[in-house]
Amino acid sequence: MPFTTNGKRDYKKELRWEHTTHPQRVKERAERNAARKMKGLKVGDPRQVDHKRPLVSGGSNKKSNLRITSAKTNLHKEAMRKKRNG
Repeated sequence: MPFTTNGKRDYKKELRWEHTTHPQRVKERAERNAARKMKGLKVGDPRQVDHKRPLVSGGSNKKSNLRITSAKTNLHKEAMRKKRNG
């Protein structure tokens, strides 16, 4: 792991790096976390929130655009989208 100190993961250093080099990634993660909270999923829940219209395609975090799916289904959908878009 690139962000380790004494064999342990340094989350503060990793977060600092992410904020300075990838601010868009931070924003997208915050949107995904907000969607999970809106649908009532707790930390450790194996299910995921699926955006019917993905955020990268102009989708939103409105309740009408969200649904709860299994992780396998959501990952399959994302893989198919990436395959289709090249």
